[in-house]
Amino acid sequence: MNLFVLEDDFRQQSRIENVLFKLLEKHNLSPDKFEILGKPDQLFDLIEERGQHQLFFLDIEIKKEELKGFQVAKQIRLIDPYATIVFVTTHSEFMPLSFRYQVAALDYIDKELEPNEFEVRLEKALLYVMEKACITVAEDSFYFKSKYAQVQCPFEEIYYIETSSRSHRVVLYTKTDRLEFTANLADILKQEKRLLQCHRSFIINPKNIIKVDRHAKLVYFPNGKTCFISRKKLGQVLKVIEELHLN
Repeated sequence: MNLFVLEDDFRQQSRIENVLFKLLEKHNLSPDKFEILGKPDQLFDLIEERGQHQLFFLDIEIKKEELKGFQVAKQIRLIDPYATIVFVTTHSEFMPLSFRYQVAALDYIDKELEPNEFEVRLEKALLYVMEKACITVAEDSFYFKSKYAQVQCPFEEIYYIETSSRSHRVVLYTKTDRLEFTANLADILKQEKRLLQCHRSFIINPKNIIKVDRHAKLVYFPNGKTCFISRKKLGQVLKVIEELHLN
């Protein structure tokens, strides 16, 4: 689990942090990331993953901007459409605006709630994300975890993964997204046997291949993207695709 709190009031930061630490200890949870931040830019700099293991607690009013939290939430949705967002605010009257911003918040927690109720609401959000992440991993999803990254998305949406121009990083392409993270192709293949290496720079999801050009040694995907196939891998790629069609 990755936990992020965006709150620009130091007293509220401390309060939320203390409650979350108490709840993590109560449920024996050890998040991979737990960040308390006061500025949106600091938050965006730290979002390197995506998946239902990510939970964001956001204030709505930030630096006297009443609706800044909604703008932040909308940006988070662009980066990570699978994350869970919870608003912790004194502006519950702004709740209907979340539909306009299309941020799909799980909850709105009023800062003025009685302490026990405040803690219960935070706890429900934590447990919801833990349960949801476990269910998703158990279902048909791509899940990669290492010392440096944790990535999760529906396997059927993956097209391919290629090495990045940046050292020790790869780029994941899906039907709708592009995500770069720290990893190497060999480690991904060890964790996800359904992917197939077709070239030293590419691993592919054979289920989403729509065409193989044997002469040009390219595989094509529905979005028009292509990957190279090495001469040594061509026979294996064709065999896997044929087996998929037979099944």
